[in-house]
Formats: sequence, structure tokens, C-alpha cells
Amino acid sequence: MVSEGLALLALGLVRPWGEVVPRWVPWLHGRRIPIGVVVVAAALGAALVMLFCAYAVLNQVFDFVEPLNDTGDSGPTGGPAAWALWAAYAPLIAWGPLLAILAVAYHRRRRANDAPAAARP
Repeated sequence: MVSEGLALLALGLVRPWGEVVPRWVPWLHGRRIPIGVVVVAAALGAALVMLFCAYAVLNQVFDFVEPLNDTGDSGPTGGPAAWALWAAYAPLIAWGPLLAILAVAYHRRRRANDAPAAARP
């Protein structure tokens, strides 16, 4: 549930509720969320996701950790089961870089929107 909640926070990078605290939040409602806080949190999340994915892929290849199941097998290593495993987890490899791209786009959009009208081209 924690990972799902954190994943849903990525929607705040593309939705208006990622710029202003919602009205239902006591004492903070309507305040603008600082750009730096959001960008640093998203960049940190992107880095962590990329590290976890890199570790998972390298662990599959080099078997860093002993298997924890009763059979001693670390998981499907061939056949349709292995293809299903890789097909299910392959999109996670893209999550970190895509989150980093969203953080950069959020930063650029907010900077452009917060710039004074005289500074705009």
C-alpha cells in the first residue's frame, strides 16, 4: 500500500493538486507547494526506483542473495514462466527514468508559471 500511495503521488507532477495544497487539508489549504520540495522528492524517488530495479536485475543475473523458498530454486529461469516474470517486471525498469523526466517537466512548468509577467517572452 505504501508503494501504491507513493506511485499515486507521481500524478501530482502532472495534475493541479501537485501545485496547491487541497482545501480539505487543515491549516495548509490553498497554499502553494514549494517547487524544490516536490522536485527533490521526485528526484529522490526516481533514483531509489532505479537503484532497486538495477539491483533486482543484477540479482537475477548474478544471484547475490540465496533463494528463500523451500525448493532452493531462486525462481523461474527458463520457459514460459521466466518470460512471464520478465514481461511483468520489465515496465518497472522504465518507472525511474520516467519519474525523473516528470520531475524535470514539473520544475520547468512551475518555473515558467511562477515567473513574473515582465520576464516572460
